[in-house]
Amino acid sequence: MTVVITGASRGIGKELINFFLENNAQVIALSSNPTKIKLTHPKLQVISADFTEMDSVFKAAQKVKAATKEVNVLINNAATLVSKPFADISVSDFETTYRVNVQAPFFFTQQLIDVMGITKTAHIVNISSMGGYMGSAKFAGLSAYSSSKGALSVLTECLAEELKDKNIHANCLCLGAVNTEMLKQAFPGYQAPLNPKQMADYIGNFALTGHTYFNGKVLPISVSTP
Repeated sequence: MTVVITGASRGIGKELINFFLENNAQVIALSSNPTKIKLTHPKLQVISADFTEMDSVFKAAQKVKAATKEVNVLINNAATLVSKPFADISVSDFETTYRVNVQAPFFFTQQLIDVMGITKTAHIVNISSMGGYMGSAKFAGLSAYSSSKGALSVLTECLAEELKDKNIHANCLCLGAVNTEMLKQAFPGYQAPLNPKQMADYIGNFALTGHTYFNGKVLPISVSTP
């Protein structure tokens, strides 16, 4: 089994590497800061990928396909966040947020579908946020981030429909508060009830089995939101 994880140098992404290696999977980890993945393992390959640059996204996808004949699990975990009042968000803030959180996973996934679902059902897991979940509480300062995560959630539903005849399932997990660097950036001083390892264990197990029960679902995974 080959698992591809984006945004893998810190927080939940880094813990996902450990989860899948412990489950004897071949792991391809992508990060804009690959030196932060201070782990060597015969089943781990690290690829540098800057998801703020589309050229880097396409090159990273080609490197993945050169490294494996089939991708069984793709976890689109890479994300960026800007915390500013709506009136202060610049075009650059908006474009960078949407490029990393929506455009990059859109085209990265597009490039990999021809190496998914070949021998068994593949599973795309998009990592969204409760901020991108319909009807959930929204917070001032996160309009660009939350709306981009909402777009990722809807993209998941579209992928499930388009790829259902290709032996590929797609689901989206909308995470609540987890003690990560991104949470500290959005909500300084808030102490979440879950740590990255706890959430990574849940996501990892869902990635391995969730497609048996779900396709095209946007699921809230939240004990609390600030």
